[in-house]
Amino acid sequence: MQVNKGITTEGREIWMVLNDDYSPVIPIYDYLRYLENKNYSPNTIKAYARNLKLYWEFLESREIDWIQITILKLSEFIHWLKTSSSKIINLSSPRMGRTEKTINHILKTVKSFYEFQTRLGVTEPINFYQAKRIDPSKMKYKSVLHHTQTGIIKTNILKLKEPRTFPGCLTKEQVRKLIDACNNIRDKFLIYLLYETGMRIGEALGLRHEDIFSKGVNEIHVTYRDDNANHARAKTGSRIIHVSKDLMRMYSNYLVNNYPEVDSDYVFVNCWKHPLGEPMTKSNVDNLFIRLATKTGIKAYPHILRHTHATELIRANWDMAYVQKRLGHSDIQTTINTYVHLTDEDLALKYQEYLENKNHD
Repeated sequence: MQVNKGITTEGREIWMVLNDDYSPVIPIYDYLRYLENKNYSPNTIKAYARNLKLYWEFLESREIDWIQITILKLSEFIHWLKTSSSKIINLSSPRMGRTEKTINHILKTVKSFYEFQTRLGVTEPINFYQAKRIDPSKMKYKSVLHHTQTGIIKTNILKLKEPRTFPGCLTKEQVRKLIDACNNIRDKFLIYLLYETGMRIGEALGLRHEDIFSKGVNEIHVTYRDDNANHARAKTGSRIIHVSKDLMRMYSNYLVNNYPEVDSDYVFVNCWKHPLGEPMTKSNVDNLFIRLATKTGIKAYPHILRHTHATELIRANWDMAYVQKRLGHSDIQTTINTYVHLTDEDLALKYQEYLENKNHD
């Protein structure tokens, strides 16, 4: 069984899960086409295809009919994910195997797959949830009407508890080293853009010149498009990010000194290698960060610049709702869960402020 990429007659990238005889697994095929019709990004569909391939391998190894599934059998799938041999190496931990976060993502895919099949009438509904009573006053985030809540929430029975870990961030000095180590203005602009805006790399690579406003205001409009030649996507729709004059000056400098004489709408393009003007891809950016790691010794990647930007905003006492809006999180709880716990250094600084204020009282 394998995950395979195909190209439609319209030039669209599609993903399929194939049996050993190279025939598509029809239930998975139908589900992935459904995701395409809902404008899910190709990278997301690829990840879902890989998750469902694993699930189908489990079903075949246990001779389980995918239609006759139960919560008990899905719990066996969790055990299988934990214990089955895997080529996946968890780089953030010395142990081999899949992390709780990875397993939860796989289970989320399987849950979505069955909800789709239930809507089609193929499978019976599966109750993935149980009612849990909590004290609304102890919730991390309280809505305006939180006092009217019953205190009963639904929790996913199959979701594993994930260790709370801070995603990490860079210091200002490290960011400066990365920018200085770039060989051209385009790459310097890309690093600075990711650092100052907290944009996802897909959002940056999908930028068009018409998205950048510098007359009267300094704004970048993150715009959802599903037809980018490099398959870049804005994950959660459109938003406006206010930026500094320094960033805009770097953008102008890039256009004057690096941008090739081509008719291209894309901001980040091939400036020296052929075909000139072709939009940069995620692979191009990954290679850039590999080169920067060799030159500086700093093992960075695009998303850590997003974490760095968010962390600096929180250290500057930004309200979580503003951080959520700037980062483009669809749910404020995502922002809280990711950034509410900062580093030991942050705790030490806060305690030092506490001592200083206490001595002045």
